[in-house]
Order: sequence, then C-alpha cells, then structure tokens
Amino acid sequence: MAVVASAPGKVLMTGGYLILERPNAGLVLSTNARFFAIVKPLYDEIKPDSWAWAWTDVKLTSPQLSRESLYKLALKNLALQCCSSSESRNPFVEQAVQYAVATAYATLDKNKKEFLHKLLLQGLDITILGSNEFYSYRNQIEARGLPLTPEALATLPPFTSISFNTGESNGENCKPEVAKTGLGSSAAMTTAVVGALLHYLGVVNLSSSKDQHQEKKDATDLDVVHMIAQTAHCIAQGKVGSGFDVSSAVYGSHRYVRFSPEVISSAQVAAKGLPLQEVIIDILKGKWDHERTKFSLPPLMTLLLGEPGTGGSSTPSMVGAVKKWQKSDPQKSLETWRKLSEANSSLEVQLNMLSKLAEEYWDAYKCTIENCSRLKSDKWLEQASEPKQDAVVKALLGARDAMLGIRYHMRLMGEAAGVPIEPESQTQLLDATMNMEGILLAGVPGAGGFDAVFAVTLGDSGSNVTKMWSSQNVLALLVKEDPCGVSLESGDPRISGVTAAVSSVHIE
Repeated sequence: MAVVASAPGKVLMTGGYLILERPNAGLVLSTNARFFAIVKPLYDEIKPDSWAWAWTDVKLTSPQLSRESLYKLALKNLALQCCSSSESRNPFVEQAVQYAVATAYATLDKNKKEFLHKLLLQGLDITILGSNEFYSYRNQIEARGLPLTPEALATLPPFTSISFNTGESNGENCKPEVAKTGLGSSAAMTTAVVGALLHYLGVVNLSSSKDQHQEKKDATDLDVVHMIAQTAHCIAQGKVGSGFDVSSAVYGSHRYVRFSPEVISSAQVAAKGLPLQEVIIDILKGKWDHERTKFSLPPLMTLLLGEPGTGGSSTPSMVGAVKKWQKSDPQKSLETWRKLSEANSSLEVQLNMLSKLAEEYWDAYKCTIENCSRLKSDKWLEQASEPKQDAVVKALLGARDAMLGIRYHMRLMGEAAGVPIEPESQTQLLDATMNMEGILLAGVPGAGGFDAVFAVTLGDSGSNVTKMWSSQNVLALLVKEDPCGVSLESGDPRISGVTAAVSSVHIE
C-alpha cells in the first residue's frame, strides 16, 4: 500500500524581493518539474512484542544521490534520531516527517489512533525523487559531446543520478556537487513528503493530480498540507522566508501575498522544547493571512527557462544585501519598491486582460497571437485589422512595457545594493531575446542573479529562442508551466518512465 505524492517546482515571474514584505504580491508559476515522495511500510507485519516498543524505524532513500539514511522515531515525543552517518542527513525531509506524524497524532480521533499506531509500528519507508529539471546536467551533456539543446537533455533517463564531486581523492567525503536550476527543490521536496505522509497516515485525502476542479473539501485538505509544509520548510531552513515556493508547490500557479511570519512563531519556540503536538494545534488554528488568487499564463503562451551556465547565485546573500540597502537608504529604496510594485501590478493586469480576451473572443485572440508569433513586437500593431485584435495587441505591448519597467527597476536596485540582480551578461541576453519574433517577455526570475533566465513566447516561436540561447551557451530546459499543485500519483514514477522508454524501442 504505497502512497506516491508529487509537488511542482516554481518560477517566480514577478515579485522578487518585494514578496518578502506584505502586502506586495508575486506571480508564481508552478512547473512540470516535480518532486516525488513514495511512502510505504518498512515491514510487512508487526512483531508480537511491538506493543511495548517506544520507537519505530524510518528509512529514507534518495536514489539520485545514492544515499540511504536510517532513523529511529520516538513514538512518545516524535523526536527523530539519525542512526546513519550525519553526512547524509536531509533536514527538510526530517522536519517533514516529524511534523506530518505529529499532525496525525494531534488531529486523528481515538478510533483512528489505533490504526495510526499500527501503521507507524510497521516503520516508514520513504523514497524521494526529483525530476531532472531541478538539477543542472550541463556537465554531463558537454562531457558526452552533445549540443546544449533541450533535445540533448531529453536523452538523459528520468531521475538521472546527480554527479558526485571527484575532488576528494580519498573518496571518503563524497559530497554531491549539485548544481541546481533554481526551481525550488527543497520546497517541492518538503511538500511532496508532507503530502504523501499526511495521506498515508489518513489525515488528508489528496485527490489525484489532474482533477482540475477540486471540490471545496479538498481545499481544506490542501490547506493542512500547506500549513504543515510551510512550517517544516521554515524550521529546516532556520528562517521564515516568504513561503511562495511552498505555496506554489501545494496549490500550483497563482498570485501570492505572504503570510505574517508570526504564524510560525510557536514552531520556532518548539525547536526549544515544546511538545510537537501542541505546536501543531497552534499552527493549524493560527491566523494564516496569506492571499492566493487564481493566475496562470494566458492561452497559446509558453514559459521557457534557460540555464546560462555561469554557476548559480546565492539568493540569501543577495536578499541580505538588498535588506541592508533598504536600511541605509530608506527613502530611495521605498521609491524604487513603489515603482517596481506598480510595474508588477501592471504586468499582472495585462496578462489577466489577455486571459479574459482569450475567453471572450477566442478566434480574434488566436489569430492575433499566431500573427504576432511570427513578427517582432514593433510590427504587432500593423497586423491588427479590427478592434478585438487591436485590444489583444495593446495588452501584449502593455505586458512588454511592464516587463521592461520591472527589469529597469530591478537593475537599479541591484546597482544600489551592490549585487548583480540582472548582471550585464544577462541584460544582453534578455535584450536580444526580447528583440526576437514572437517574444512577449524575458527576465530573470525570483531574486535574479546568474541562476536562470525566463522567456514567455507566443505560439510556436519558442524553438527559435532555444536555438539562439544555445548559440550563446545558454541551455534551454525542459521546463514548462503546469498549473497543478501537490497531488497523488498512481504509481512509482520510475516505472512509467521505464515503460515509456521500452515502448519506444522498435524491434526490427
């Protein structure tokens, strides 16, 4: 009786830095890159003396890192003790396990407690797997002499192991040298583990992913997953971030305004010794004041992500520098934030307008997008032959202007704070991208830096961008927007990958 849950990675399209402070909003897109958690019993049956046990076993496997960790979980205070080498510990999964099990103890009624106790005595066998899109495989592609294209990435088997750093000659300290693509792997992993465990332990009933019309009752289940995953993620990180990455891992694409950090304060105190179950009750009853509004890209638009290969940037240190600048120059920074916030709102208004036009005048919308996808933006207005098409083009151009405004103020902020939010090399690449046919937007997602670039393309214009990026040594990733949040999967994701690969082998 294995439970498999998955949660998506994210791209923060607007709201970098501002999203840290209420009431600023950010537009976050969830992607087809997903983290999977597989939960099943460790032992088939419970030994007769198990009623007296104070501990149960937890095994955590991460095949891509070739790691396996064993833990003892105390059934009284739910503390997790690692029995393997400390090298292989994963604080995100550890907190997810403790908080999910504590939630089951805190919320299930008496009849279900017995079932819970039996389940836990069978031990927990947890496997985590991340889609290739979370990690950089640029080195493998170059080592195989393949071109830097999405097609080359597609030749890697699903859940490819992550290359180990060969620097240590003794082979003892084999720390994985994981270059990430900035899609929020820790948030997706934490959410997948929390979702899988809460479903497995009978606390929530997650619907399977592709049921778009989730009933209201599911919303309350998702809210429980959200509160517990946010808390576990913050405790593992050692700080309370804006939480947009966990929110999109739970709910999918949306417009997000952060929760007040105080909601998690009881959990931070708990790290100092409050019983976990009491903390959970506090958290579930807390005043979660985050806002979540429906948002996804308008039809016939595609999100593209590129990895520039200049090595990632450290988001926390960039955020630190921006906060320092805010303190040192409050007046100038407030002004920049206000303008940035206006540009963010303007982009959101134009994109929502485009979704509305697509709904109301599909034929005119479709025709306009197809025409614009073959032209540079300065030629878009010329081909609008009637008022409805004109309205679509004006919204497209409005979205472009808003994005240029966002980029301009992000660059100013970076210069003032002394951090490369949109480094010169990225500026050149983004300008060249925005000047191509059929490109609506291009920018640096999230906190910016060297991590990644994104583009939103119209119709089929994306393939030209991937070619141009490839010529600039930028690897276009196999990441698309997928508005679906945390969900149940029907089986082990490794098997579906294998069957698909096997069926594509033609026997002559």
